[in-house]
Amino acid sequence: MDQEEVRTAENQQVVALVGHPNSGKTTLFNVLTGLNQRVGNFPGVTVERKSAALKVGKKRYRLIDLPGTNSVYPQAEDEEVTTDILKEVGHPDHPDIVLLIADANQLRRGLMLCMQIQDMGFPVVLAVNMIDQLKSDGSRLDLAKLQNLLEIPVIGVSAKTGEGINELKSSLSKANASRAPFMNLPPGFLRSLDPIKEQLPTQSDYFAYQILLEAHPTQKLSKEDVIKMRDGAKIDEEASRQLISNELLVRLDRAETYMQEVLMPPPNFRERLTERLDYWLTHPILGYVIFLGILLLIFQSIFVWATYPMEWIEAGFGSLQEWVASTLPAHFLTDLLSEGIIAGLGGIIVFIPQIAFLFFFFAILEDSGYMARVVFIMDRIMRPFGFSGRSVIPLMGGMACAIPSIMMTRSIVHRKERLITIMVTPLISCSARIPVYTLLIAMFVPAQKVLGLFDLRGVIMMGMYFLGFILALIVAWVFKKILKHNSNNLFVMELPAYQIPGWKNVGLTVWQKSWTFIREAGQIILAISIILWLLLAYGPSSSMDAIDKQYKAAIAQSDSPELKAELNQKMAAAKLDSSYAGILGRAIEPAIRPLGYDWKIGISLIASFAAREVFVGTMSIIYQRADPEALDGEEEQKRARLSLVETLQQQKDPRTGNPVYTLATVLSLLIFYAISMQCMSTLAVTKKEAGWTWTWVMLIYLTLLAYLLAWGTYNLVNAFF
Repeated sequence: MDQEEVRTAENQQVVALVGHPNSGKTTLFNVLTGLNQRVGNFPGVTVERKSAALKVGKKRYRLIDLPGTNSVYPQAEDEEVTTDILKEVGHPDHPDIVLLIADANQLRRGLMLCMQIQDMGFPVVLAVNMIDQLKSDGSRLDLAKLQNLLEIPVIGVSAKTGEGINELKSSLSKANASRAPFMNLPPGFLRSLDPIKEQLPTQSDYFAYQILLEAHPTQKLSKEDVIKMRDGAKIDEEASRQLISNELLVRLDRAETYMQEVLMPPPNFRERLTERLDYWLTHPILGYVIFLGILLLIFQSIFVWATYPMEWIEAGFGSLQEWVASTLPAHFLTDLLSEGIIAGLGGIIVFIPQIAFLFFFFAILEDSGYMARVVFIMDRIMRPFGFSGRSVIPLMGGMACAIPSIMMTRSIVHRKERLITIMVTPLISCSARIPVYTLLIAMFVPAQKVLGLFDLRGVIMMGMYFLGFILALIVAWVFKKILKHNSNNLFVMELPAYQIPGWKNVGLTVWQKSWTFIREAGQIILAISIILWLLLAYGPSSSMDAIDKQYKAAIAQSDSPELKAELNQKMAAAKLDSSYAGILGRAIEPAIRPLGYDWKIGISLIASFAAREVFVGTMSIIYQRADPEALDGEEEQKRARLSLVETLQQQKDPRTGNPVYTLATVLSLLIFYAISMQCMSTLAVTKKEAGWTWTWVMLIYLTLLAYLLAWGTYNLVNAFF
C-alpha cells in the first residue's frame, strides 16, 4: 500500500507548517496541537521532527512542523529538509496542504515564500502570525484584500493570545490551489519542463522549473537524468544562479506592490522604542554587560528560587524510600527498589526545578526576541575563532542540550565552520551538568551574598558556563588553523520585533523540555541503577562468605550498641570493597588517583558515560550502600536524614583518614565534568552528522583535555591551599 492509499484509508491529510525562521511557526504548531505531539527525526536525517494529529469537525489532519526556510532554493541543510519534502511527491511527509506562517511584522518576506509555494501547485492557507502586535503598533492590515490578491484563505492569528486559532483550523478545508502563476517563466525553458512534469507527476511548470534549476533528483528522476535535461536547456551553475536571482527580484517587486495595497503603516512610536532598546541591548560594550547580567539572574534562580521545591522533592523521595524499606518484606528485591531504583531516580529528579528554571528563562528570551540580539552581538567576537553568527544559535542551544544543537548546525552553509561548531558544542555546559555542578558547588561554596545581591553559588555556576565558552573559543581557533578555515563569509539576519512572551507557550515549552529530560534521563538511570545496585550488592561468594563469617559472630556476641554499630559499619565497608563494583573500581583507581579520585568516584565516572546526570544518582546509590544498614536508635535516624552533600562531606580516606572530597578534588571534578565527553547520545548524533573520524576526534580530544586540566587543577590547588 503506497502513501496515498494509507492517507485515503485513514481519511487523513498531511498539513505541512512552512515559514521563515523566527516567524513563530513552531509556537503556532504548539498552540494548534498542545501536548498531542510526537517528536522524532525526519527519515534519513537528524533534524527534529514534530508531528501531531488534528481533528476539525469530521476532518482529520496530520500536522508536520518543517524546519524554517527562507525560500524554496535552500542555502543550508536544514532548509534542504523542507524543500526536499515539498519537491519529493513520494515522500511520506509530502503535504496535501501547506499552512504557511508569516510574521506580520515581516510580511513581505512571508509573501515571497507564499507565492513560491502557491506556484508549486500546493493548496495553501496563509496564517499571518503576531497580528495582535501589529494592531498594538497602530498598523492596519486588510486581510480580506490580501486574500483576494492571493486567492487563498488568509487568517490573522496570534499564537500568544489564541486569536484566530479556531478560524485557522476551519480554513484548512478551504485551502485552494487553483489560480494563475504569480510569475511567468522564461518561455525558452517551457519545452524542457514537460518530461519532468510527466515523471513527477505535476501540472505546475514552476515545480518542474525548480527541479531543473537545482538539478534536484526525485524518486523517478536521478540526478544524472536532470543534469542531462539542464544541459539540453543550456543551463550551467552561473545561469542557474542568475535565473534564481531574477526570480526573487520579480517576486520581491510583486510582494512590495501587495504590501502597499494592504498595509497601513503604524506611527513611528514603536519604531523609536525598538531603536532605543536595540541601542542598549546591541551596544558594542553594554550589550555584553547586559547579557552577562541576564545570565547571572538565571543562575541565581537555579540556586536560590529552586531551593524549596528541591527540598520538598528530596523529602518526598526520602519518605518513600523509608516506607518501602519498612513496609515490604525483607528481600533483595525490596533492597533493590529502595536502595537502587528509588535512590537513583531521586538523586536526579530532585534537580528538575533547577532545569525547569533554565528552560523557563530560555523560553522567555527566545519568545521576546532578545535571543536574536544575542546572536547579533556574539557574531562580532566569534569571527576570529572560526565562527559566524549562524554558529551562535547551536552554541547557545548547547546550554540546554548538545544533541539538538549539533543537529541545528545544518543551518551553517560552510562545511568547515559546521565541523568546528560540532566539535566545540559539547564544551558549552548543558542542562545535564546542572545536577553535577550543583552537588559539587554546594559541598564547598557557602550560601553567602556577593555585593549584597548575588548568591555566591550562582556566581560560581555562571563561571562554569563562562569557562566552557572560553574553552570553546580556544579550541575553535585551533581547529580553524588545522582546517585552514576562513570565516569572513557574510552573515545577514533580520531582528524580529520585541514582544511580550506568550506565557502559555513558555509554560508548554518548560513542560515539554522538563518531561523529555525526565523521560530520557529516567530510562538511563533506571537501567544503570539496577545494574549498579547488583554490582554493589554482590561479589565473589568466597569473599562475601568470609566477611559474613568474620563479623556476624562478633556482632551477635556483642552487648554494646555502639560496638554493634561500629562492626556493622566495618562489615558494610568490607562488603562494598569486595563487591563486583569495588573490584572494577579498584582496577581503574590507579588511572584516576592522580586527579584526586578514589574508586567510588571512578565508578560514577564510568556510569556517567551513559549520561552526565547519572553521576548524582550513582553517588546516591554507592554511598547509601556504604552506610551501615543496622544502626540503632537516634544514630540511625540521624544518618537517614543526611543529604547527599553532607554524606560526601563526611567521607574519609581509609588509608590516610583525611577527607575524600577536599577542595582540590571537588574543583578537579568540576573541571573534568565541564570538559569531558560523557554522553553517548552526543557521540551518536556526531557520528550521524560528521562521520566516524570526527566522532573519534571529539571523544579523544575532550577526554585528554579534561584529564590534563583536571590533573593540573588538583595539583595547583594542593600546592597553594
